[in-house]
Amino acid sequence: MPTELEYLRDQFSLELENGKGFSPNTVKAYISDVTDLFEFMESKKQSEIQDIDLELVRDWLWRVSEKGLAKTTLARKSAAVRAFTAWLFKNEKLEIDPGLKLRSPKASRTLPKVLSREAMSGIFDVLEPLATIDNPTGISDLLMVEILYGSGIRVSELVGLNLDDIDYGRKILRVTGKGNKQRMVPYSDPAGDALAKWIREGRNQFVNETSGNALLISSRGKRIGVRQVYALVAGLLADTAVGAAGPHALRHSAATHLLDGGADLRAVQELLGHSSLATTQIYTHVSVDRLKQGYLKAHPRA
Repeated sequence: MPTELEYLRDQFSLELENGKGFSPNTVKAYISDVTDLFEFMESKKQSEIQDIDLELVRDWLWRVSEKGLAKTTLARKSAAVRAFTAWLFKNEKLEIDPGLKLRSPKASRTLPKVLSREAMSGIFDVLEPLATIDNPTGISDLLMVEILYGSGIRVSELVGLNLDDIDYGRKILRVTGKGNKQRMVPYSDPAGDALAKWIREGRNQFVNETSGNALLISSRGKRIGVRQVYALVAGLLADTAVGAAGPHALRHSAATHLLDGGADLRAVQELLGHSSLATTQIYTHVSVDRLKQGYLKAHPRA
């Protein structure tokens, strides 16, 4: 890859990290997409930044679409290249911004996978007996699932929690979400019990000089990572109707169960940290769909 392209990609990465407030995962995905575009340019023997025009970008997206990627992935790649060309134009590296005429494929929205209340109870039936003073990992596992389901926060927000993010008196977590935006999120009574048990009986068995202020730490004393949480949740959900899904399934379930119970849609939006109410409204469709299924099964005239 030509040095100029590498330099501009790295500068764009810094802009995303410092100027736009994107999450690390979004920055990583966008830079991966830009790198993919550059590799496509190399395959066409094009190595100058001025070679990036509407025809080139459309050709790249068409080639990418031939790989059978999901529409959501194609939409993200389109968003990434639009952000990149806009940045190039802003910094006078391109005379025209080709991204302005680039149409993004509409992502087809599928209903999220949601566990039943019974399935969630079954998961806690598995976790609770393992959460003993002789098994601090079991206490940590229970706490992570209790917080994910009891508060509906994202897995990245969970692993980022620090000890001083907890307001025990009001049972509230200070959560840092996308774009480094902070919000206050309540947690459930069972989550509070698991939290107290972890602080009292579990964390002190793992803590060392590398632990810092992290709430959740591994047996090595380091902050627990996203992959560890994914592995835990996927294992727990493997035998459920949802299958081996990740932590987001617990977030989906929390939101849906709240709406099933009559919670206000805007309150759920605030809880989840959605910037748009439209994002939260997907759970109303899930709730209605579940209501319809229950009706068809139970009503004698259905």
